[in-house]
Amino acid sequence: MILADKIILERKKNGWSQEELADKLKVTRQAVSKWEGAQSTPDLQRLLEMSRLFEVSVDYLIKDEIETEEHLPGTSKPDTAIRRISLNEASQFLQIKKETAPKIASGVTLCILSPICLFLLAGLAEFHRVSLSEDMAGGLGMMVLLAIVAIACGIFISCGAKSKPFEFLEKEIIETEYGVIGMAKEKKQQYQSTYTKYNIIGTVLCLMGVIALFMGVLSEGNGMMEIIFLCLMFAIVSIGVRLFVIAGIIQSSFDKLLQEGDYSIAKKTSSSIKSSISAIYWLVATALFLALGLSSNNWKEYSLIWPVAGVLFPAVLAVVNIFEKRQI
Repeated sequence: MILADKIILERKKNGWSQEELADKLKVTRQAVSKWEGAQSTPDLQRLLEMSRLFEVSVDYLIKDEIETEEHLPGTSKPDTAIRRISLNEASQFLQIKKETAPKIASGVTLCILSPICLFLLAGLAEFHRVSLSEDMAGGLGMMVLLAIVAIACGIFISCGAKSKPFEFLEKEIIETEYGVIGMAKEKKQQYQSTYTKYNIIGTVLCLMGVIALFMGVLSEGNGMMEIIFLCLMFAIVSIGVRLFVIAGIIQSSFDKLLQEGDYSIAKKTSSSIKSSISAIYWLVATALFLALGLSSNNWKEYSLIWPVAGVLFPAVLAVVNIFEKRQI
């Protein structure tokens, strides 16, 4: 844990705001903010004063490898609500994430694939390849879609229940026992090649999905071929997204233990809204797709919502990141 994170941790333990800590150290709030953002470091005098205020050793503050508080002689810390993670708990958490990541990815894949049956049945009925009316084909396709989504939701709920005991890792500041940080760093380093490989393959597959969509557009005049290419796009993209989800879940499990990336102490102490925005964004996209498709019975046309939503999503997250940085 770096000095910046330790300052945030100790300040929060004492229940002080940045301004209150600044007053005690006789510096500006901006100075404290820069220390906590790792944009600058306090001088020796300020380190000594923080050591006294926090009742920890200077070594603990400045040495990244020291994860456990070293209290000054004759001092003791009051009990705090900060949780302490043992090596056994950390190993259990990583194992749960390793087991549930492919299952959650399968649920996401099912959600992406769910409209395919609807498209195929609607196309077959429209071009008189089956003895079904368009309304009946649409109804059957919708039933299959909802059934697949229900299965996916069951998977999400089941995996969520397994991970629930460790939900606090996403939002709460934690302390780790000896060995946890080293173990997490080692496993994260070992996973880096797989993480990179999955992201590269996933990106290539998503681009191939877009190519399949354009091929469908180019086959204008052959309606059934358009639908087939559209379904092919969903299938290819679903595989790419599956890889993204697996890699992201496992990578984030290391970050949660190490309190890095989106789970750094600085971000935990800020009012993060990214996860809420992400959930709302995709729920709105799904609701929009279903509402427009049901009202017009033109599912093929409104399927463009998904690639458009996928392209816009990084931009939405970028805006959220800018907002969060201003809030810290």
